[in-house]
Amino acid sequence: MLTVVIALAANTILAILKSVVAAVTGSASMVAEAAHSWADAGNEVFLVIAERRAEKPADAEHPLGYGREAYVWSMIAAFGLFAVGAAVSVIHGVQSLGAEEEEANYLWAYVVLGAAFVLEGISFAQARREVRRGARDADVSRATFLDTTSNPTLRAVFFEDAAALVGIVIAVSGLALHQATGQPVWDAIGSILVGLLLGFVAVYLLRRNMAFLVGQVADPRAYDTVLGWLQGRPEVQTVNTLHLEYVGPDKLFLVGSVDLVGDDPESEAAEELQRLEDHLEERPEIARAVLSLAAPGRPPSVGRVIGNNQSG
Repeated sequence: MLTVVIALAANTILAILKSVVAAVTGSASMVAEAAHSWADAGNEVFLVIAERRAEKPADAEHPLGYGREAYVWSMIAAFGLFAVGAAVSVIHGVQSLGAEEEEANYLWAYVVLGAAFVLEGISFAQARREVRRGARDADVSRATFLDTTSNPTLRAVFFEDAAALVGIVIAVSGLALHQATGQPVWDAIGSILVGLLLGFVAVYLLRRNMAFLVGQVADPRAYDTVLGWLQGRPEVQTVNTLHLEYVGPDKLFLVGSVDLVGDDPESEAAEELQRLEDHLEERPEIARAVLSLAAPGRPPSVGRVIGNNQSG
């Protein structure tokens, strides 16, 4: 939550400052930057809602909890980035391609963009620390963690802040080339490039959130951890099937079938399965566990080599 709040505060301040400077200078790149900051500020509001809604506990109507709301609100934020930030920047840039040279003092534009780089850098540094911590805990590279993490708000803030820093560099370059050559086309090109950058980030975020909404399976590390726990239980002879699917940030829905040791009556086997489910749901990453008895004679089909654990 801290990362999103920092980003929201920074982008709200920057959106106001950039809008004022864009109005004074008439710079296409500054218009693109203002649109970018307004889009980011609005997105952070959606991301705050996403985190709060996803934390609601499970109830009778939503037995798996409300975790998937995080992906819904994050998709709305990504669409806002595309529609407001990318579209406005590209359209305004195209309209400015044939603009005539106008006298303007860009000093305040450089001052605001410099301040924006500092503020965006602070927000990006906070997101980067969280990504580094998560990658270390998951024992994967930062790039892999960013692409596979089930936390949509962290992914959104990281990429939006990274795009903001790159966008500022593009905007400054467009302004500088405009001043150096006297050709406003460079300013317009800067606006178009910022828009294309935002569009790329927005499409990527939309695709990742969609993947989790339609049923993203657990990453191999989480899968192997749960599988190893089940295989290590003395009452479990074989794990025949195991499906782990994200139902929210760091929350998994587990469905599987196991072959229990011995030939207990059906009632006792049902109690054994219930105890296994209860133990699984004590794990913080398991939102719900549903286990059944494996069909007799059916070979394991969990996608990995499964050994048999015989009780001593």
